[in-house]
Amino acid sequence: MALVDLASHSNGRPVALADISQRQEISLSYLEQLFAKLRRNGLVKSVRGPGGGYLLSRSAEDTRISDAIMAVDEPIRATRCKPNTGTGCQSDKSRCLTHDLWEELTHQIHLFLSSVSLADVVNRRILGKSQLGQPLDGEDATPPAGAEEPVRTNVAAE
Repeated sequence: MALVDLASHSNGRPVALADISQRQEISLSYLEQLFAKLRRNGLVKSVRGPGGGYLLSRSAEDTRISDAIMAVDEPIRATRCKPNTGTGCQSDKSRCLTHDLWEELTHQIHLFLSSVSLADVVNRRILGKSQLGQPLDGEDATPPAGAEEPVRTNVAAE
């Protein structure tokens, strides 16, 4: 939410965390922690002094949602098992019967988030299959002139 806010409000000028905090109703101290990680991982850069704040390090088109999640060390996992250990989450270290199902879901989530940029979110180009052709409440279903085709997901349920 904070990076999408930054991308949509920056217009080439630094954005203060206090402004993001107020608009997104996120604790300022939490944002400070997140932005320190984002800066260390090269997603944002800080500008000091009057009128200072944060800017994206690269364009919103080139910043993937998965980049942000990985930068702040937020795991994307649908299993209780520790990744890449070969052991399962059951008491005898075996894998449960649905392990592969949840592992594949984790993979699909990562693929989806890797396919979506901040610009996609800012420009509302995210359109899930459940909403195909359905306008959001109070919105016109016709895309504005010059709008790009929305990113569509098509994860088959098996």
